[in-house]
Order: sequence, then C-alpha cells, then structure tokens
Amino acid sequence: MYVGALSFDLLLGDVRSLKQKRSVVRPLVAELHRKLAVSVAEVGHQELYRRTEIGLAVVSGDTRHLTDVLDRAERLVAGHPEVELLSVRRRIHGADD
Repeated sequence: MYVGALSFDLLLGDVRSLKQKRSVVRPLVAELHRKLAVSVAEVGHQELYRRTEIGLAVVSGDTRHLTDVLDRAERLVAGHPEVELLSVRRRIHGADD
C-alpha cells in the first residue's frame, strides 16, 4: 500500500473577501475530488482571503498509478487561471515507512 499527498500553496487572483475566496476554492476542491477520486480539503491560510493551502491524499497499491494521479492533480490546479501556484509539496509513503 502506498499513500501519496500533495500540498498546494496558492495565491488567489482578484479576491477581496472570504466569501469571494470560497467561490474560488470550493469549486476547485470539488473538481479535484470529482475528477480524480481523491481526498481533498482546504487545510491552511483560512483567515487570509488571497492565500490558501489545499491538501490532497490518495491511496493506491501501485506507485505508477499513485504518481499518475498526483501528476494529474498538479496539472489540474496549475491550469486554473484564477489561482497562481506558489509551491507544491509531494510526499509518498510506502509500506516500509
């Protein structure tokens, strides 16, 4: 069993309130969950309205499948024009960890 995790640090575009932030973050989180069948949530910078951190996790029995899902998630987030991807942290844990 392998567990992969991504942490996205994002800068949001023309957002001036927490309500506007939610209107950007919620659809992105829902799209990741729907398209990739991963666990995903906003995990940081909740008090700031122009920044957010999104965490994503996936479990697989195959490292190739795990890497493919993580790569697709990263491309999906990077392809959203309303967010700027500041950094991505990737962690993969195996049965020996």
